Amino acid sequence: MKRNLTPPIGVKLWSWILILGVIPFGFVASSGAENIEDLSALIGNKDAILVADAQDKILFAKNENKKLVPASILKLFTSLAALHYLGPNYRFVTEFYLTGESSLKIKGYGDPLLISEVVKIISRHLAAKLNSSEKLTDLVLDSSYFSHPLVIPGITSSSEPYDAPNGALCVNFNTVYFKRTKNGYVSAEPQTPLLPFAVKKIKSSNLNQGRIVFTHNQDEISIYAGKLFQYFLKQNGIEFSGSINIGKVDPQTDHLILRYVSSFSLEQIIAKLLEYSNNFTTNQLLITCGIKAHGTPGTLTKGVAAASSYAREVLNLEGLTIVEGSGISRRNRVTASHMHKILDRFAPYRHLMLRQNNEFYKTGTLRNINTRAGYIQNKNGELYRYVVMFNTPGKSTQPIMKRLLPIIDEH
Repeated sequence: MKRNLTPPIGVKLWSWILILGVIPFGFVASSGAENIEDLSALIGNKDAILVADAQDKILFAKNENKKLVPASILKLFTSLAALHYLGPNYRFVTEFYLTGESSLKIKGYGDPLLISEVVKIISRHLAAKLNSSEKLTDLVLDSSYFSHPLVIPGITSSSEPYDAPNGALCVNFNTVYFKRTKNGYVSAEPQTPLLPFAVKKIKSSNLNQGRIVFTHNQDEISIYAGKLFQYFLKQNGIEFSGSINIGKVDPQTDHLILRYVSSFSLEQIIAKLLEYSNNFTTNQLLITCGIKAHGTPGTLTKGVAAASSYAREVLNLEGLTIVEGSGISRRNRVTASHMHKILDRFAPYRHLMLRQNNEFYKTGTLRNINTRAGYIQNKNGELYRYVVMFNTPGKSTQPIMKRLLPIIDEH
């Protein structure tokens, strides 16, 4: 939506501030008087707002210490925790082993961006390491780096991609995008083959198009990863005479032939997860943080403990309620004041966020929840921080932003 950034003719923001019941700091606005009471009325008992200037002084706030459901703006906090524990240049790995019985083993370490294009590249590298004249026997999949199964609060068994489960060895975010034609089902993404394994699940879904989600049931997510690798390896002349099995790497007997290091740095992963608000990717990072802090196997409990320690010991935040990292759970609770401190720390990484004109932002949406947090750069290049959280059913952050953006832009 294109916003009108032309400031209306004006009154002092202190009039607005007095109505909102906060302390003025001499911030002059260009907002029309007719909009002030409307703005105040938008901030109900289940809502919160906080705006701080370039010197980090709070210009105005209301209900800033009320714990509310953050939805996906929580991804900013989880991204910070990942940057703290893993470092901005961290890269996920995936390992490939050959056994004495000519089986190929794949061990996953939680890479959230094992997508078809990447699997195709890895398969080409693997083929160069293997003898194409000798057929392999079994393909063995090791997902033991994360505990199994992982249950994420707020994730359901729906076919929606935001409900994709987490695991140590996953491809394509555990989803397949498809459509139906007169000749049957086809992939809706040219880079991804529509495998018989996926078609079987598509038929059971009774959907004509959209995405299906693989689950932990009967190790679907790992088996699909194996099937995709098997497909691309065959394209490179490598075939298997046996079956696809779930197992573990034995470092004493299995021979490491390839250690794939992702081409995506953590910063690049964060930019993508913020752009698409990807729940799966965010919780992959959270679980990996838990491993870094508390060892293997990765669990949600360890991830939450690591994130909570980071909030308390580094950000000096008390009272957050975090049950997972993406914001999909309504049991998460934070305040606008918490988010203000998170924005302070995230400022050097704001370039990873979505940008529209002079605003860097992250939105959050659940049923009857609408939130937004980010930065607004005024015409003088100064960076203001804002948090808007609506937990009142039917409310949107857009009316607030429509007034806030031109006010800051002109300051």
